[in-house]
Amino acid sequence: MVLQRISLVTIGCHELPLLRQFYQDMGWEETDHGYQDFATFKTAGVMLSLFSVEELAKESGLEVSPLSPNVFKGITFSINVDEPHQVDAIIEQVKQAGGRVLKEPSGVFWGGYSASFTDPEYNFWEVAYNPDSTFDERGAMLTL
Repeated sequence: MVLQRISLVTIGCHELPLLRQFYQDMGWEETDHGYQDFATFKTAGVMLSLFSVEELAKESGLEVSPLSPNVFKGITFSINVDEPHQVDAIIEQVKQAGGRVLKEPSGVFWGGYSASFTDPEYNFWEVAYNPDSTFDERGAMLTL
């Protein structure tokens, strides 16, 4: 059996310093690993890392696609929160950090409240409040 666990998510970056600065400007604290070509941010559950997309592609044997602001990459990252007002606060911080807001905070058909944005390399993020979600003491999501 494969462990049902996600420990680390890595975003392949075209310009690592740009993305590193964006996530720092959102207020995310980088771990103290000491590498210039690799960034890691500790979150409530999974660690998020940033690494050269070209280096990641070497391991996969796949081609690197060019950056495009209007192409969905097929993955969504989510920041789920405890209260609706946190969606508004996060989106304001994202704007200050230079993120591109795609959907302003608003109510959604399933009873929650959400918004979406992209980072400077067009990675898609959702910020959502779901009244049915629960979290542990670290903030890791337990139920959706």
